[in-house]
Amino acid sequence: MSAFLAVYLREILILKRRLKRHLAGQAVSPLLYTLTFGYALGGSLTMGGRSYAEFLIPGLAAMASVIQGFSMAGDINVARFYYQAFDEIQAAPVSRLAYVLGEAMAGLTRVILAALLVILIGLAFGIQLAYGPLFWLALILNGLGFSCLGVAMAMLVKSHADQSLLTNFIITPMTFLGGTFFPLESLPAWAQKLLFALPLTHAAKATRAAAFGEPAAASDFLVLAICLLVFFSLAMWTVAKAKA
Repeated sequence: MSAFLAVYLREILILKRRLKRHLAGQAVSPLLYTLTFGYALGGSLTMGGRSYAEFLIPGLAAMASVIQGFSMAGDINVARFYYQAFDEIQAAPVSRLAYVLGEAMAGLTRVILAALLVILIGLAFGIQLAYGPLFWLALILNGLGFSCLGVAMAMLVKSHADQSLLTNFIITPMTFLGGTFFPLESLPAWAQKLLFALPLTHAAKATRAAAFGEPAAASDFLVLAICLLVFFSLAMWTVAKAKA
């Protein structure tokens, strides 16, 4: 427990030092998306009897859980390549379980902050939805999963250039194709089947259903839980390999 807390508190102290800049950076994208897509372009659109802005906000929260969770990879790489922080952790009595859990929980902290910012931006534009337990459960499962994936990728890449490639080819396409900005039902059947393989698709569906006060599909939470287990196992394996 003490080793886990040491890893987690190290990341939180770093976050605390740059919290204002971090929050400001996190707020830019959802604010722009809400202004441009929610109002300038989608002001007259409705989705299932709701305004496009109401449709958009839960999707932005789900998208933030992917981006902020996976962003742990970048910070771990900086600490690993420039400050040799991972070498120090290897020399300390910190198990790989404690390390993965500490980094994943730090990523989840970022996810929760980002989701709260999205909600506050929505409220500032008069968008009031239901943010109950199922809404947060979907974000937590997805955020933890992508935090673990970020840890795994940080252990595998050899440079920041490799990290950028992973973000450009995996995370960025997912954020635009995972049901964040449009309903998947508008796509051909074959495309829907492909996109249902993305965790973000299920996170967006679950958060949107919960925010609208509608029944959330248990299958969405099951997929998110399975992805979390897979990404956690991958993180454990890559950390063990990096320590070897």
